[in-house]
Amino acid sequence: MSVLSRPELGAWPDLGYVGSVLDRAAHLRAHACEPSGALLSDPAAGFYLLGGELVALKGDGPVFDPLFSRAEAQARGRGEPLFLGLDNGAPRFALAFDPGLREELEGQGLKVTDLRSIAVGGLVLPRHLPPIACGKALFGWHGRHGFCANCGTASRILDGGWRRDCPSCGAQHFPRTDPVVIMLTAAGDKCLMGRQPHFAPGMWSCLAGFVEPGETIEEAVRRETLEEAGIATGRVTYRSCQPWPFPMSLMIGCLAQATSRDIVIDRNELEDARWFDRDEAALMLARTHPDGLFVPPPIAIAHHLIRAFVEGIDA
Repeated sequence: MSVLSRPELGAWPDLGYVGSVLDRAAHLRAHACEPSGALLSDPAAGFYLLGGELVALKGDGPVFDPLFSRAEAQARGRGEPLFLGLDNGAPRFALAFDPGLREELEGQGLKVTDLRSIAVGGLVLPRHLPPIACGKALFGWHGRHGFCANCGTASRILDGGWRRDCPSCGAQHFPRTDPVVIMLTAAGDKCLMGRQPHFAPGMWSCLAGFVEPGETIEEAVRRETLEEAGIATGRVTYRSCQPWPFPMSLMIGCLAQATSRDIVIDRNELEDARWFDRDEAALMLARTHPDGLFVPPPIAIAHHLIRAFVEGIDA
């Protein structure tokens, strides 16, 4: 494969869901969602409408407006709003809508699509992706933690959505983020990539896995790589990280150096795994591979780790 001409990849692409401009304004959370409070009543307040994996948008495109006024949001949403923070002093909230109303909302002239499509297609300005991702992750957490983990009593939302309290035992519960290591392991001029069964045909990516209790990031990288592909690794370096709201993870991107070469696949985790050289990985990044192989899009941290390897940045 190294005989193939490596494509010109151009400038580094932007990573999705990062670079938030919001001031999270934690000191305002206690009273942020009071119905008659200053923040909810602020004429500059903007609401993101989220329904599970879906996001509602206004406008004709190709770039849409994801912000609704309070009246527009409350006419379509349900439940309590979540306070996300301040954007240049303007309050930002998230409000949930019923995903089953998608057709009805589209009938009102809205575009309703999922967060991945919004990011991949550039359907909103990049500044909106982090707060939308934050709101989606928070709603996901509330949907899974409606009852006290200590005594089982139904809990209630406080602090603008950033806390749940148990009225029975008094326990306080806070949103959690799941740390996930995602790593590209290299051996000389080759890198290790794998396929999971749910991947689109032809797509390959970095290996990844949840950090377990008591582990360092480096230990998690080595354990997951050994478990999934049978490859032992030595040096591990941190590259970058990315909030990943599917549902509420922090992807910790690392580069690792292999100390073995023979792949032994865990079929419970991977459909396949193999070594790729730099030129082949470059073709996959550019989506010009002769066999139609490709890697995740630029919004995903896997794309950036593979790009780092292609550009000669090793652990």
